[in-house]
Amino acid sequence: MTKAELEQHRELWRARVADFRASGLSGAAWCAAHQVKEHQLWYWAGKFKADTDHEGRQRDSAEPRFIPVRVEESVVEVADKPLPIRVGSAVIEVTSGYNSDLLRDVVRTLASLC
Repeated sequence: MTKAELEQHRELWRARVADFRASGLSGAAWCAAHQVKEHQLWYWAGKFKADTDHEGRQRDSAEPRFIPVRVEESVVEVADKPLPIRVGSAVIEVTSGYNSDLLRDVVRTLASLC
């Protein structure tokens, strides 16, 4: 098939799919009435659905396609996982909510002793 013949074939199926959608018939009934194989109808209906935007308007083939994504913020709990701090031979385990002034004083004291 030439490019022009392919485009004609595509337009024929575009018209058929539009007729099917407007008919209110089931796929099987419409195909029986029009001597069309049902799998062909569903193939082309799927192709043309991909060529339309979420509001049913024809999409420009050069236009990028976007898929909606919902991002949920997740909170990682680290409170139950202490952070070990080594100063010389001493080990201090710090969890969330620690007193930073106290930790600084303890580290300075250990550093001077170890």
